Amino acid sequence: MGDKTQTHPGAAGRAVAADHPASLRNVVLVGHSGSGKTTLVEALALTAGAVNRAGRVEDGGTVSDYDEIEHRQQRSVQLSLVPLEWDGIKVNVLDTPGYADFVGELRAGLRAADAALFVVSASDGVDGSTRMVWEECAAVGMPRAIVVTHLEAARADFEEMTRVCAETFGGDDPDAVLPLYLPLHGPQGPDGHAPVTGLVGLLSQKLFDYSSGERKESEPGPEQLPDMTQARNRLIEGIISESEDETLMDRYLGGEQVEVKTLIEDLERAVARGSFFPVLAAAPAAAGARQGIGTVELLELITRGFPTPFEHPTPGVTTIDGTPREIKPCDVDGPLVAEVVKTSSDPYVGRISLVRVFSGVLRPDQTVHVSGHGMTDRGHEDHDLDERIGALSMPFGKQQRPVPQAVAGDLVCVAKLTRAETGDTLSAKDDPLVMEPWRMPDPLLPLAIQAHSKADEDKLSQGLARLVAEDPTMRLEQNQDTHQVVLWCLGEAHADVALERLRTRYGVQVDVVPHRVSLRETFAHRSAGRGRHVKQSGGHGQYAICEIEVEPLPGGSGIEFVDKVVGGAVPRQFIPSVEKGVRAQAARGVAAGHPLIDVRVTLLDGKAHSVDSSDAAFQTAGALALREAAAEARIHLLEPVAEVSVLVGDDYVGAVMSDLSGRRGRVLGTEQTAGGRTVIRAEVPEIEIGRYAVDLRSLSHGTARFDRRYVRHEPMPAQVAEKVREQARDS
Repeated sequence: MGDKTQTHPGAAGRAVAADHPASLRNVVLVGHSGSGKTTLVEALALTAGAVNRAGRVEDGGTVSDYDEIEHRQQRSVQLSLVPLEWDGIKVNVLDTPGYADFVGELRAGLRAADAALFVVSASDGVDGSTRMVWEECAAVGMPRAIVVTHLEAARADFEEMTRVCAETFGGDDPDAVLPLYLPLHGPQGPDGHAPVTGLVGLLSQKLFDYSSGERKESEPGPEQLPDMTQARNRLIEGIISESEDETLMDRYLGGEQVEVKTLIEDLERAVARGSFFPVLAAAPAAAGARQGIGTVELLELITRGFPTPFEHPTPGVTTIDGTPREIKPCDVDGPLVAEVVKTSSDPYVGRISLVRVFSGVLRPDQTVHVSGHGMTDRGHEDHDLDERIGALSMPFGKQQRPVPQAVAGDLVCVAKLTRAETGDTLSAKDDPLVMEPWRMPDPLLPLAIQAHSKADEDKLSQGLARLVAEDPTMRLEQNQDTHQVVLWCLGEAHADVALERLRTRYGVQVDVVPHRVSLRETFAHRSAGRGRHVKQSGGHGQYAICEIEVEPLPGGSGIEFVDKVVGGAVPRQFIPSVEKGVRAQAARGVAAGHPLIDVRVTLLDGKAHSVDSSDAAFQTAGALALREAAAEARIHLLEPVAEVSVLVGDDYVGAVMSDLSGRRGRVLGTEQTAGGRTVIRAEVPEIEIGRYAVDLRSLSHGTARFDRRYVRHEPMPAQVAEKVREQARDS
């Protein structure tokens, strides 16, 4: 690495294809919004020849969509694939959103990739969400590298940023995070800022000057040697410490010169197995330049240091009935096992599925079996069906370039998969299999919506179904208690994008309404009621009288009905009718229209008529009796309480606990975890945490995350209950 001087561009506009897993590299770019991921992808595409300098496709001179992609991806909230070719290797670059609201797209990118490239801005540093993604990658042993961008910024300090990365990402071994190159600076300007004009290769001991717009190699001058020598020695020691040759360190310390070829081979192996994390430098291309600073070096690292798909273990695979199935990693001759990692709607070609092939070969017009675990709690159905796929293609801007097949290890866009959703498995129709799903973040921000007009109401159901099919991080809820349609999202930006997609893609205009939690009612003390339903209007009348007693029960008891009628005051055949009427009224509520729970209703007495009594009459009498008992009693309004677990950095523990207390929360305890973080457990009324996903992110500067689960309903404080009742009356 660092000794290559010639580029190997692919033809702009030509579909990049691979015929063997060894010639594939799948890399996902990770970094916060504004770190420069998309700009870096574009610079890599330019250097690799995927696009030319003018942004035009070279096959016929037609205008490429890449310029539009540049504008669109800067606002992008989706995972996008950019296939490149370098030195005979196909590189699938997965660009992920930097916004925390779209972590689902990031997780899909991690699933589809074999290595991760963390993009860190020299002027902004490392944010909390990037740290958490690094830990996720470390947990599964994913190879990683770091590229520092925005070196052209006046306050950029590559040396300081490298130190921060070593402290943040190195853990117990900061020497596993070391730079392969140092920035080469030009003359200082009037403002004292010396622009970055190239790189100093520490292993090759060469200068790579980009100041002319093309990469030129030269020997270092005396002014570069001291810094280069010091950094090079530390890099060599870091590489040797990760070498599989245990004698190499002793030989090196004994004064033996280690060949650069040996160092590069050890470096590549250490990077591929995820034990060494090189730091590279990159800067945007100068005006009219063919190559961006650091792009050649980065492509060399990806193609030579990052692992092939052979080194990516296949996620767990089972048959449809759950029997484990052993699948060799990236076996071209094995059974077809592929996974939909993203689903999107293209305005030109319809529904497009981005698929990672883990085993076998996927071909156009093939009939495959679609199987999915489904997430019924999020509005996603289980899948177990055969479907004929359409064409296979590689994206180029908004265009899709056809490819003849996709081998194990490759990524490909598949048309006409009308039923498959993100996370579904594609396999052979005569050998159906299903892959273990990757972990999806829980959507914790509710968005209650209703159709804007009757025309929108007719299209709403289908539009929502298509929306959640594309985005498995979104949960669709039809709340039976509040009668609201609720989209559960990951944050405000996620919600805004969902509404925009409904409007522009599916032609559905919706209104956002206040989200209501599922309240309940219960009796505060014992009470009695008499239900009298007597009507004589000529002909067959209605006659039913019942007397009941209602008493509160412990939480979670539900509705208990007890028959204590003696002497046949209420005929046996009508006692179930009374119970039915009581339960129906309880479901409708007795005070504020919320379901009644946790009471025992005892039927004590009543009267019947030999002719006019009926099932319907005693149902009505039972309901009237319960309402009369409620009118004589104090009714508690019950609110749902959730147990919340917040994982937060120690610096923000005090602020988070204070905020939870302000939400009427009861802190149950705290627990120290690794990495200077604390888990806070608390019980908080759900009405107080509707926007907690947004507020916690602001409170902790994006470094905290939480989950929640319903535990029970409990009485609401009187002043809060009265406020809720007033709001209900006003609405």
